[in-house]
Amino acid sequence: MSQVWPPSAQRDASGALSIGGVDVRDAASEFGTPLFLLDEAAVRERARAYRHAASEVGASSVYYAAKAFLATAIARWVHEEGLGLDVATGGELAVALRAGIPGRDLVLHGNNKSMSEIETAIAAGVARIVVDSFEEIVRVADAAARAGVVQPVLVRVTIGVKAHTHEFIATAHEDQKFGFSVATGAAAEAIGRIVRLPSLEFRGVHSHIGSQIFDAAGFEEAATRIVAFIAALEREAGITSRELDLGGGMGIAYLIDDDPLEIDVLAEQVAQAVAQECAVQGIAVPDLAFEPGRAIVGQAGVTVYEVGTVKQVQTDDGIRTYVAVDGGMSDNIRTALYDAEYTVELASRSSAAEPMLVRVVGKHCETGDIVVRDAWLPSDVVPGDLLAVAATGAYCRSLASNYNYVPRPAVVGVRDGRTSVVLRRETLEDMMQLDPGA
Repeated sequence: MSQVWPPSAQRDASGALSIGGVDVRDAASEFGTPLFLLDEAAVRERARAYRHAASEVGASSVYYAAKAFLATAIARWVHEEGLGLDVATGGELAVALRAGIPGRDLVLHGNNKSMSEIETAIAAGVARIVVDSFEEIVRVADAAARAGVVQPVLVRVTIGVKAHTHEFIATAHEDQKFGFSVATGAAAEAIGRIVRLPSLEFRGVHSHIGSQIFDAAGFEEAATRIVAFIAALEREAGITSRELDLGGGMGIAYLIDDDPLEIDVLAEQVAQAVAQECAVQGIAVPDLAFEPGRAIVGQAGVTVYEVGTVKQVQTDDGIRTYVAVDGGMSDNIRTALYDAEYTVELASRSSAAEPMLVRVVGKHCETGDIVVRDAWLPSDVVPGDLLAVAATGAYCRSLASNYNYVPRPAVVGVRDGRTSVVLRRETLEDMMQLDPGA
């Protein structure tokens, strides 16, 4: 099968899809639909690939970006393969700690960390806190002083690079909420304040230019600008940045024509850009770190839905066929949020019927509840058929909601023909527990 599916994806003689040796029909029968299937071997392989690529170019650390998808099982899988975790909230930190990940392998992000989150992170001994505002410098310094420790920190900077991606997931241009601007002098001012505080240790800078990026050009430009900045900081203020965290954002294939850069090629090109600019600027090459998230779990995930209705609607342009499934924007908001595109296939059987152009939609009370805007499915698709949507391992379950009081789906790990519950299916009773009047 194509690269949008996990490497283990296969079809049997009847045309039924299996992931990790598990027939989707059996998984749907046992766990219900909608259902996220997550190929454990694929997650582990991608984590190893990133660890290897990073070591080949001398990068000291790779942190899995937990916001892509997090559960204790996922934290253990990636950690066992040599990755640390970057967490963006106290909740993600709590999951990582419950999974047994030591603080020394964690980095705390977030543009508005609460004092409680900061205190918990410091108590856990997190390796780095990435500071994002002047207020946060004060909070982290105060919490560290009260704890009697010196907390290593990175400073998140924005350097004016616009990644070629959706506006909502481009994060290094000036007009957005993250980081300190290099251009305005805020980044240099923040670092200057940090080095004067005895409870903080300035280790370096962090930059994340966006998400779903397919080539190294943006990373290379970002690396060049950041190195110029840290070189100027060293010359003018005598402050050395020993670490450079270039974040994540590496893209994956959602469609057959998508062609993301291989990680070893990307790592080599970025590392070369950093080394070359350091040579030009006359400074030592800092320790590099990367934070892949989607690139670790995205392709490993598949969502299985059951078809509920097939409806033909007359439009100004002709007939449109709507195929409605038993999930939708509560388990995948990305189509509505980013105009994301996906690959969907009939998963429970083969079909010799002519393909037809359809719109796969969800069950929610919203016109924008679209799973796949334009898809080719067999013209004999009927209620009860199973559909599989590829590359849903990242930012689908993690962004899931209970809109219309729909319980969130289970996530089931698959490997060598066996299943393991990563997150059980939510129930109506789970949601009612939050309602004191129920």
